[in-house]
Amino acid sequence: MRALRGVFVLVLALALSAPVFAADFQAGGAAYDHGDYATALEEWLPLAEQGDAAAQISLGVMYNNGLGVTQDYAEAIKWFRLAAEQGEAIAQFSLGVGYSNGLGVTQHYAEAIKWYRLAAVQGEARAQSNLAHMYANGEGVPQDYAVAIKWYRQAAVQGHAVAQYNLALMYDRGEGVPQDYVEAMKWYRLAAVQGHADAQHNLALMYDRGEGVPQDYAEAVKWYRLAAMQGLAGAQTNLGFMYQSSRGVTQDYVQAHMWYNLAAARLPPGEDRDMAVSNREIVEAKMSPDQVAEAERLAREWKPK
Repeated sequence: MRALRGVFVLVLALALSAPVFAADFQAGGAAYDHGDYATALEEWLPLAEQGDAAAQISLGVMYNNGLGVTQDYAEAIKWFRLAAEQGEAIAQFSLGVGYSNGLGVTQHYAEAIKWYRLAAVQGEARAQSNLAHMYANGEGVPQDYAVAIKWYRQAAVQGHAVAQYNLALMYDRGEGVPQDYVEAMKWYRLAAVQGHADAQHNLALMYDRGEGVPQDYAEAVKWYRLAAMQGLAGAQTNLGFMYQSSRGVTQDYVQAHMWYNLAAARLPPGEDRDMAVSNREIVEAKMSPDQVAEAERLAREWKPK
């Protein structure tokens, strides 16, 4: 499943990076950093009303996240729009997120495309990734894998993990480009080392199957574990199987049972959950009551990292 566009969240530090020297703005920033949102609002509101784009973005962030004010997506959109119309890429991206997700405005993919594109051509990686997503899925534009590849690549080379993962998926599946497992491995790895759980899982799968790289069960276990520790159910199932079948690790039914149990608890009803449950039952039949109790204890006490 292709990764979604992401959530409507901004980082205030990006807004503060603009060359704004007004003492009031700096005072607002200092107050914000100390959690004094009321003072930040008091300092920034007059500046925003006077047309200061950084202050407008900052108010948008506060209303979007409910910081010192009641969360109000429509009010956030108002301030983001004012800054976006001044050419601020962060605000344009934020406005695109609002339109693509229907936050503060009626959902409108074509309008989202418009604002994402304006931010993307300025080099805003998140906008490039989201624009690519919309082309890949035909949202607001005809589906066009080649254009999606273009924008995913531009975001990926900037280090955007979601774009790296999605670019890898397109190479993995041969969408918009010839299928190329080696290139897929490259982009999965770049996203995986940033902690992207789905990329870690897919990298593990490629090591497990020997696609784009020599088959290496130990390396597969390494990446399955990293994704499983984040709570990714598919990786938990696969890590359980590696322990069950002694692939890349010493056979350990307690660990296998624990991972199958965790996966079954997270998966919705369906074939994948049935497989985790079935494998858990197969393993359990080979375990002593004490081993089953230990596996169940480990599953109860487990927490994602």
